[in-house]
Amino acid sequence: MTTIRPAGAADMAAVADLWHEGWHDGHAGHVPDGLTAARTLAAFHERTPTRVADTAVAVSDAGELLGFVMVVGDEVEQVFVARAARGTDLAARLLDEAERAVAAGGHSSAWLAVVAGNARARRFYERQGWVDEGDLPYEVTALGQTFVSPCRRYVKPLA
Repeated sequence: MTTIRPAGAADMAAVADLWHEGWHDGHAGHVPDGLTAARTLAAFHERTPTRVADTAVAVSDAGELLGFVMVVGDEVEQVFVARAARGTDLAARLLDEAERAVAAGGHSSAWLAVVAGNARARRFYERQGWVDEGDLPYEVTALGQTFVSPCRRYVKPLA
């Protein structure tokens, strides 16, 4: 059984490891090469400690991190699932958790950015009722440089 709960500081090193792995699985070859090079494991470990408050984690009964989501305002900023848990219902459960967090923040709709070339993620969001609203040139700063990732903006009205 997998439990989804708010993240704690002790979870963030595992979140960084999973985020690094998942980010490279979904983004390599679809974003500028300089951004891919900047997304080192150390960079993810630097980023995660400040993200505890906006992170929910999915943890197995054995304590293994299987996935996480990060929500900021009305944006579902990150959704990642460990390779071993892909193809299960965990991604959908995490996305449901993110949608609840957005609604609890008083928002009537949620949005997210997905790299245009990440067809697997785009199909998943569409199956979950999210609508592709078009191009979103997403600016990312890493190593003092600004990169533009070719993304699509997905939106979902919340009940």
